[in-house]
Amino acid sequence: MGATVEVERLTKSFGRQNIWRDVTLTLPPGEISALLGPSGTGKSVFLKTLIGLIKPERGFVHVDGVDIVSCKEKDLQEVRKRFGVLFQDGALFGSLNLYDNVAFPLREHTRKTETEIRRIVSDKMELVGLGGAGDKLPGQISGGMRKRAGLARALVLEPEIILVDEPDSGLDPVRTSYLAQTFIDLNAELDMTILIVTHNIELARRLPDNLGMLFNRQLVMFGPREVMLTCDVPVVEQFLNGRRLGPIGMSEEKDAATAALEAETIDESNEELIRGLVPQMKPTPGQPERVGEKRRARRVTELLHTLPGAQRAEILAAAPTEEVARWGAMARAGALTS
Repeated sequence: MGATVEVERLTKSFGRQNIWRDVTLTLPPGEISALLGPSGTGKSVFLKTLIGLIKPERGFVHVDGVDIVSCKEKDLQEVRKRFGVLFQDGALFGSLNLYDNVAFPLREHTRKTETEIRRIVSDKMELVGLGGAGDKLPGQISGGMRKRAGLARALVLEPEIILVDEPDSGLDPVRTSYLAQTFIDLNAELDMTILIVTHNIELARRLPDNLGMLFNRQLVMFGPREVMLTCDVPVVEQFLNGRRLGPIGMSEEKDAATAALEAETIDESNEELIRGLVPQMKPTPGQPERVGEKRRARRVTELLHTLPGAQRAEILAAAPTEEVARWGAMARAGALTS
């Protein structure tokens, strides 16, 4: 099972500009989480802080109990080996073919023989759907293939945690869907912890187990997908629907006067408000069941009684049949009474 990442009161500024403050969340082990937020809210900075590339002014990042903010450099290097990172552009070396790109971390950070390296690289490239493409250069393949090659390279050191920055950047919707399916299948097979930063609402609604959102220099919320997709928090509803009405402005949070003027002049009454749960992506047939999905279902069961009645009813109505039966039994037993 993937590692647990616990973030507590994390605060980061560049000079006088505060990026975010007092961010607290826990990435559940073996589950897929996604972090949303308008442009400029520091989502990529957050990823870099998680692996110690950027130091915060305050707070902690515990990876199975080790605080990467305050630990010694030697310990930080050991913790980093537990992470794999997929950057926006794949960050491939243009002069190396895909095989050598994927093999690079093994040659740099291990003492494995070329025979061992070939076996590992072949396995990871096959895992992400690039079997037989090792001799191609990055400039000879599509953006989607470059993302997959970057993912294979992130996997070769057998990380417990994968951080993914804007996986859909530069990809069309079809390639984005294929890449999202790859994350689901990897999670099913390897039970690793995955955190994805994205602007893609369709991806956010269908892929992760947990959703979070950064806005106005703070974490608005973070938790199971069922909770965020059925909540009535204005900034969350606005972002998930891509609407102009709401707290998010063109560059930052709107002031009261701007918000009031827009409420009077913008007519969005004919626009359908997208709300509620949609079916989550499932592993490809032949893959194992995702244990992370079952763990999330148990957590949702435990917190249902804390939610407003209407939100709880919406979650129950959309839950898979076996989950409805289990939650319904708890409700009849009095565990979910409000």
